[in-house]
Amino acid sequence: TFQITVQYQQAVNGVSCVSKVLTLDTMNPNVRRVEYAVRGPIVQRAVQIERELREGVKKPFTEVIKANIGDAHAMGQKPITFFRQVLALCSYPDLLEDNKFPEDAKKRARRILDACGGHSIGAYSASQGIECIRQDVARYIERRDGGIPSSPDNIYLSTGASDAIVTILKLLVCGEGRDRTGVMISIPQYPLYSAALADLAAVQISYYLDEENCWSLNVEELRRALKEAKQYCKPRVLCIINPGNPTGQVQSRQCIEDVIRFAKEEHLFLMADEVYQDNVYADGCKFHSFKKVLFEMGPEFSSTVEMASFHSTSKCYMGECGFRGGYMEVINMDPQVKAQLTKLVSVRLCPPVPGQALLELVVNPPQPDEPSYSTFMKERTAVLAALGEKARLTEETFNSVPGITCNPVQGAMYTFPCISLPQKAIDKAKEEGLIPDMFYCMKLLEEEGICLVPGSGFGQKEGTFHFRMTILPPTEKLKVVLQKIRDFHLRFTQEFS
Repeated sequence: TFQITVQYQQAVNGVSCVSKVLTLDTMNPNVRRVEYAVRGPIVQRAVQIERELREGVKKPFTEVIKANIGDAHAMGQKPITFFRQVLALCSYPDLLEDNKFPEDAKKRARRILDACGGHSIGAYSASQGIECIRQDVARYIERRDGGIPSSPDNIYLSTGASDAIVTILKLLVCGEGRDRTGVMISIPQYPLYSAALADLAAVQISYYLDEENCWSLNVEELRRALKEAKQYCKPRVLCIINPGNPTGQVQSRQCIEDVIRFAKEEHLFLMADEVYQDNVYADGCKFHSFKKVLFEMGPEFSSTVEMASFHSTSKCYMGECGFRGGYMEVINMDPQVKAQLTKLVSVRLCPPVPGQALLELVVNPPQPDEPSYSTFMKERTAVLAALGEKARLTEETFNSVPGITCNPVQGAMYTFPCISLPQKAIDKAKEEGLIPDMFYCMKLLEEEGICLVPGSGFGQKEGTFHFRMTILPPTEKLKVVLQKIRDFHLRFTQEFS
């Protein structure tokens, strides 16, 4: 009794007599290796500064502008009216009796609700996603790709594209030592990939995009990276982001053909991240889906190259990040593996049903003979036109600043300019234990209240420095942001010259 009382007293006094089960030493070491720059230390500091501003702490600015993440609605983009009308009807079906809602919105909502258990989007769905939505996704892909067939059986709805990407990587990673799966990813890359590979203890194989040629992908660079990697792992996967994040390039059809040939020659599984497929702004650039090009190359390729392609409701003109809607289409997957994939997604029950409902509207939008069509097209066109204008404005402004070089933002929603930093700034950063572009971005945040992500979070060639900035802020605010970055860069260069 005395011993129990003493232990209880120690626990009450907050003194632990037994070490914790879960510590940094005993936790999964792969998780410790995960890094995700888009929400890293700079963003955490930005949140602290926002709190300080609310508490009345005086700063040289009145608000923090978060240009670090592709979150369109957080940056002030208005939702598409038709999407939100249908989602409101699905969430609260009593509104179906309200004559304020157009008939085409009600028709879509009824179709979605009829496909849900108990006519409620609060019910679980099939693990692969609601069947009629998968059918509409397949029809959307067929229209996009000029009639190339797509089967709903190959469509898996997902919690945004990220969830589907990680799921496919899980299927592909195996082996030990030199037989461990190697995954080829572009540098610069979206940190989801490096984070997922660290979590899965897969081997990252870096191939570099060509900054001198508008961040283009060169097959010779793929060969170099693959040849080196074969010495220490088994390369099995090639990941492509088109249009590019963070680099904003749009791949030419010829480039896509070359990549597909390379994947076939080297027996690689292709992962095509195409979430920015509507975000193409530059003259002479056009989005070509990997699937369309694959099938147009003929049966030698279309019946053998294994591929998964990904899309999302979070980007393009929708910007509906919070609903976590997305899908993947798998092509030429072994039927037995596909059964395992279906099993794997069933463990998580189903993707969020409101996200599935939103995806249904993206792939089945208002048609020309429906009442919502003109408003829908007007809103969609306005969003994409504004992004195109902001892409040009950003490129022009950065290229007018001595020490900043910016490639054309051909697509997506980011710019990834190269910044030259004085040697004194590089030395000062090292002194403070920071990577130089992290030092630069942290200083920009503290002095101007602008939150960017350092290029080191995405990967870059040794000796080069960059930052990623989203082009999403409203035009007038973006002009302010660009001016502030310009002023800061000139001041920073002078301070450390």
